[in-house]
Order: sequence, then C-alpha cells, then structure tokens
Amino acid sequence: MFLAALALLCCATAARALAQSTGVLLLATAGVGAGIAIAGALMAGFIKGRFPAKAAVIMGIYATALSFGSTISAAATGPIAAASPAGWRLAAGIWSSLGILAILAWVAITLQDGRGRALSGTAPRVRLPIGNPTAWLVALFFACDNFLFYAVLSWTAPMFREYGSSTLVSGLILASFTATFMCANQLFGWLSRSEDRRLWLAVSAILGAAGLTGLALAPTLAPFVFVPLCAIGLGGGFTLGMTLPLDNTSSVEEANVWNAFVLTVGYLIAAAGPLSVGALRDASADFRPAIWLLVAVSAVMLALTPFLRPHTSPSLRGLGREADQE
Repeated sequence: MFLAALALLCCATAARALAQSTGVLLLATAGVGAGIAIAGALMAGFIKGRFPAKAAVIMGIYATALSFGSTISAAATGPIAAASPAGWRLAAGIWSSLGILAILAWVAITLQDGRGRALSGTAPRVRLPIGNPTAWLVALFFACDNFLFYAVLSWTAPMFREYGSSTLVSGLILASFTATFMCANQLFGWLSRSEDRRLWLAVSAILGAAGLTGLALAPTLAPFVFVPLCAIGLGGGFTLGMTLPLDNTSSVEEANVWNAFVLTVGYLIAAAGPLSVGALRDASADFRPAIWLLVAVSAVMLALTPFLRPHTSPSLRGLGREADQE
C-alpha cells in the first residue's frame, strides 16, 4: 500500500505538469493529495514496526525531513518556473523525480526486510478509534499545534509588513520561524526519551504560548526572539504529536489507523487557523486580537497535556528491545 501511494504521488505530480485542461489539473492535484495522505498515515505503522523503542527520535527525523523538503520545494519552485521556458509546468513536474527516488528507496527497504514487516498483505482490520477518548485528545493536541503553525506561517510576513517592516525583514522573520521549527522537530524527538512524553508536550506548549504572548504584547519589540521561540514550541509539539498515536497502540495496523484518525481530525481543524486570523484581522483592523486567539489556542494545547499519558505494555517494550538489537 505504501508503494502504491508513492507511485500515485509520483504519477500525479508528473500529470499536473502535463495537464491540458483545468479538470485534469484538478484531478492530478487530488491524486497528489491522496498520495501524500496515504503515505503519511502509513509511515506511522512503519516506524511502529521497525523502531518501537525509538519512536520519538525517528519521528523527529521524519518531521525534520518533511519540513526541509517543503521548505526547499517552496523556495525553488518559483525560480525554476521563472528561469525555464516551460514555466510552471517544469517547476511543478520536476518534483516527480523525487517520487522515483522515494519508490526506489522503499523497494530497497522492503527487500532488506526479510520478515516482511514493511509491506504486509495479511494485516487484520482495525477500526477507527472514534469511541476512544484518548484518541480524540491526541487529535485535539495535534490540531491545536497545526492550527497555530499554519496561522503563523500564513500571516507572519503580512503582519510585519503591516507593522512597518520591509519586505526583506518580514521575509527574514518568517524564515526564522520555518528554520527554527525544522530544528525543533529533531530536538524534541531526541529529548523525549521516556514513554510518558507529557513533560515535553507541556514544554512545547509553554514555549509556543510564550512566543505568541510576546508577539501579542509587543509585536515589533523583538520579533527575532518571539517568533523563533514560538517555532521551537510548535516544532516540538508537531514531532511529539505525531508520536502519540504510536505510544497509544500495540501493533502496526493499529498505529496506522490511529495516525489516519489523528491526521484527519487534526488537519481539518488546523485548516481554520489561517482563516480565523484573517477574519479577526479584517474585523478589528489589527493583528493583535488574532494573536491573542492564538495564545488562547496554545493554552488549550497546554491544558490537554496532563491527559496524554500513553497506554503502554510490557510486550511492546520487549518488542522495542528486540528491534534495538537488530
């Protein structure tokens, strides 16, 4: 299934560059989204099966790779389109080459896995944890973190332009957010060694709230302090939030289903982040009420952390020791 998702993502990316109509372009874009969604959900199961005792560390590497890849592609697509006679078509389609590399890498991984844990065709059916309160709490924590991330990512540069910063300085402030977020992904994955991650979850929420509060009180005072401080908290929260479904499940299949549930709920709620900030800015003619909304969301994120103690078992810890000895 993971290989099929990568193939879909690769082909759909190439199809976007070759599309001759709006309908084909939209269909190919939907294919890109589906490939990303399926692969992202299944990655949790892969980490659960191969690195159960190092889930946070490996998830930190994965989250850092996501941040790095999205940053590079976002930064390079525009210049490629401007420099090439093919324009946006080459800029959009060139990334399908990375899909080919991903497919080759995944094939190599599965060939090395003699026990066939990476791709299993006999996986039992596991239901979505819709009736599980812990799953909803995990999803809400992940939703809060991403609500804040997408809101800050979308509005940081426009906000500082409105407060009088130049285009260059506003862009550098945004860059300080994305770069720090990427570094924090790996940092919190490395710091969170215990199966109970509530301390580091709380630290990430507090750091995010502290940065946002500084911006709300004095947005122009020290943006290169408050914005990266917020990014440290949100980057750590993202990595640990992605790890929580693994901490609360006991099998690869269950981890995949929990991860799919958390991602679906989380991103649906997170999508309201940029819209909410924009609506409050328009209603008040100032960004400060919107930033205070983000502070409130970070407070909710912090309030959830005491309830995020994972469900673990001795058998799972034994599996982790076995994987470490390979």
